[in-house]
Amino acid sequence: MTSPALIVVGNGLVGHRFCERLVAYGNRFAVTVLGEEPRPAYDRVHLTDYFRERNAESLAVGTHGWYAEHGISLRTGTAVTAIDRTRARVATADGEELEYHELVLATGSAPFLPPVPGIDQRGVFVYRTIEDLEGILGYAMHARSAAVIGGGLLGLEAARAVKDHGLDTHVIEVASRLMPRQLDPQAATMLEQSIRALGVVLHIDRRITRLLGEGTVRGVELSDGEAIAVDLVIISAGIRPRDELARQAGLEVGPRGGVAVGDDLRTSDPHVFAIGEVALHRGTIYGLVAPGYEMADVLAKSLSGQTAAFAGGDLSAKLKLMGTNVASFGDPFASLPGMRTLAFEDQVRRVYRKLVVDIENRRLVGGILVGETQDFTRLQHLTRSATTLSDGLDELGMASGGGVAREFALPDEAQVCSCNNVMAGALRANVRAGDGATVDDLKRLTRAGTGCGGCLPVVVDLLAAELKSMGKTVRPRLCEHFAYTRQDLFHIVASKRIRTFAELVESHGQGSGCEVCKPAVASILASLWNEPVLKEEHRPLQDTNDRYLANLQRNGTYSVVPRIPGGEITPEKLVVLGQVARKFGLYSKITGGQRVDLLGAKLDDLPAIWEELVAAGFESGHAYGKALRTVKSCVGTTWCRFGVQDSTAMAIRLEERYKGIRSPHKLKSAVSGCIRECAEAQGKDFGLIATEKGWNVFVCGNGGAHPRHADVLAKDIDGETAIRYLDRFIMFYIRTADKLTRTSVWLEKMEGGITRLREIIVADALGIAADLERDLQYLVDTYECEWTGVLRDPKRRALFHQHARSQSSPLPGLAQRAWVRLASVAEVPPDTGIAARYGKTEIAIFNFASRGQWFASQNLCPHRRQMVLARGILGDMAGKPKVACPLHKNTFDLETGACLSGDLPAVATFPVKIEGDEVWAYLPPPEELEPTLPVCAAIKAEPAVAPPPT
Repeated sequence: MTSPALIVVGNGLVGHRFCERLVAYGNRFAVTVLGEEPRPAYDRVHLTDYFRERNAESLAVGTHGWYAEHGISLRTGTAVTAIDRTRARVATADGEELEYHELVLATGSAPFLPPVPGIDQRGVFVYRTIEDLEGILGYAMHARSAAVIGGGLLGLEAARAVKDHGLDTHVIEVASRLMPRQLDPQAATMLEQSIRALGVVLHIDRRITRLLGEGTVRGVELSDGEAIAVDLVIISAGIRPRDELARQAGLEVGPRGGVAVGDDLRTSDPHVFAIGEVALHRGTIYGLVAPGYEMADVLAKSLSGQTAAFAGGDLSAKLKLMGTNVASFGDPFASLPGMRTLAFEDQVRRVYRKLVVDIENRRLVGGILVGETQDFTRLQHLTRSATTLSDGLDELGMASGGGVAREFALPDEAQVCSCNNVMAGALRANVRAGDGATVDDLKRLTRAGTGCGGCLPVVVDLLAAELKSMGKTVRPRLCEHFAYTRQDLFHIVASKRIRTFAELVESHGQGSGCEVCKPAVASILASLWNEPVLKEEHRPLQDTNDRYLANLQRNGTYSVVPRIPGGEITPEKLVVLGQVARKFGLYSKITGGQRVDLLGAKLDDLPAIWEELVAAGFESGHAYGKALRTVKSCVGTTWCRFGVQDSTAMAIRLEERYKGIRSPHKLKSAVSGCIRECAEAQGKDFGLIATEKGWNVFVCGNGGAHPRHADVLAKDIDGETAIRYLDRFIMFYIRTADKLTRTSVWLEKMEGGITRLREIIVADALGIAADLERDLQYLVDTYECEWTGVLRDPKRRALFHQHARSQSSPLPGLAQRAWVRLASVAEVPPDTGIAARYGKTEIAIFNFASRGQWFASQNLCPHRRQMVLARGILGDMAGKPKVACPLHKNTFDLETGACLSGDLPAVATFPVKIEGDEVWAYLPPPEELEPTLPVCAAIKAEPAVAPPPT
């Protein structure tokens, strides 16, 4: 018996989800999917990730193989041009006609293009498909500034993408605030403040009248006549349902677009259905993926013979927009009678919490969260379930001004993942069954966290709580090589006076280490013994920044940031900075920390650059290290008529004292000469504010992606006491913080918070103040400028070479694979790598001395497409030798080239042999390895080809 034909028009996320659910319910149709794009369905929710990874495969949610395996015919690159409802056929662009019994429209939406002159010029893009992003990426290489038209979710995603790409970025929004459908004015204002702090220029309540340029866009003109000069424009001004097929076929559509459907998702034709962003249900078009998924599930269930109806989708959303957490749920605008609002607003930390309550029935009906969104899932469940609240509304967690009053466990029926409709009970059941022992297990078993990813923190908490309830110990560990935390290892290293990583991994760990534990241990060793980080036994532990004493930039070059204590500098030193920048072709920028950043330095040039800087009296600024960066200052009593203390002198004193001290994360400081706070000391890891009586000491502030106002440690104390307290504070932080943890997060996780910290630092409640002061003073006394040390040591200076210096050219006339000499053994230091030129490309050579092995691979990173792999940290995963790319920390198997940390393409690897003092690799002709080829695609699958006997 022939199965009835079902055609799905559209192969986006919702169309693919419909096919998945149809299979799950026992598909009885002969299904054909017609997708207009050249590839199977991919994740548009994370489309911006393509800017970072340039890997379409990592976004894929369906493959040709999956469809074939389940008996579904998928035809990509096939546009449907017409629907003939009388004959029950669809026509494709290539002239073919296909018959159907049931037809599902999942055509989604298209970007709205405002009708303004100049919109059809070169340099104007929409933000919808991978092809759109490819166009933006290519064009952005020659642009310096961009304007994004639209301040909604997609517009802000686009702005983040081009901002991360290094472009000066403007966002133009016609409404009176950003994201007007999700946020109220207060929440939008906080979001705007955070985005502006990132350097994005916002133009709110502004309308564009035309795009400037003659064939190529040159700017945007606003309704008040202002012109903004930009090189690239991205339109993200809303969407329009792609209902043109439905209109042509005579199906009922809404007055503003969208194919009208009922609760059964049928259109005005009983054999035609619509789901996703093309469907108009009860007057609403849903622009979020979760309601589309729910439609897909309802329709698949219904077509499988079960009873199902779509009663409306949830517009709740939890997002991270340009570093700021934002969430809205239910009805956050108090639009129903009898509603009352509870609100909390913290302008300093940019935290906002608004909850709308039906007072008469004691029910939560909606809310908005900005900055801190960890309670989203619980509050969303209270709204959806219409739970009756206690008389004191304790469940809302507003009793103490925004923090949760007490813990409330999520019930089993609470939805954790809205993208995939996963309940808390399903997650717990998998953990109890023994199948879900890790977050990855739960993602695989339930699909929770595989959509937008916003629910992952809740999944992590549920897993930990359930394992604990089962009596299983959930013990954190640094990585697979050490079953200890960073704090544990610090005490082990200190008490046993361990001086090297090799000694520590032999006595308390296993394996060869990795990109997680090596830098962490390197930091511990430096914080205790203060030996040079480029000492032979320490250098392989360092990330590329510390290995080369400079900040790696996105294009593989480095930045140079000399220390300028307190921002005070002489005219003579300013002249030297300018001369160095001009001589070495460096881009110059004054940083937010009152220093000068020189960007674009080549690795080979770093010693020569620093030779001139050290000769002029500069020292390393440690902008590359997890160490003290700067101590910012105002001019204080020296110049300012309001200053009450000499803030500049104090800032210089602090910076000279704490320079070079390694810590779990970077440290920033500031000193203000009066309460006007011009140096912004309350947004730093530690800071001083002058008073008439002395100094107020603030600690654990953070002005970064998650701003936190600093807390007062002590008030009105003299300078000597302030420094003594800071000595204790810094050393206690170094001893007890987890790896890569800022002081702000460290304090927030500390039991007792600032009160407990004050007891330890000021009152010496633990009796360790003298020890902390002694250890800190040791670091001060043993300080050495790292760049001065390099310049004095010819052996260390010789390490600053981007390429092997010996001849490494391919043999003349090389036409097939052959052994090629790349470098001398002496050029590749133990447990590190170096690059060798090979034709127009580069080969990375790795001397994994601790394993007694040599490896070679392409040097091209498949993510950022820069020649940097040779500068990565060597390690192992479950015994497999690997290298971590210094740009993004993705790891690659040195034997097979496979990406071990994600879905990036493999890198090409090559056999290596050592003959005498020479390193040889078995390589194909150089033209097969040209960097213009996509990740050496011509040979990436061939490393297993054995070379001839040596």
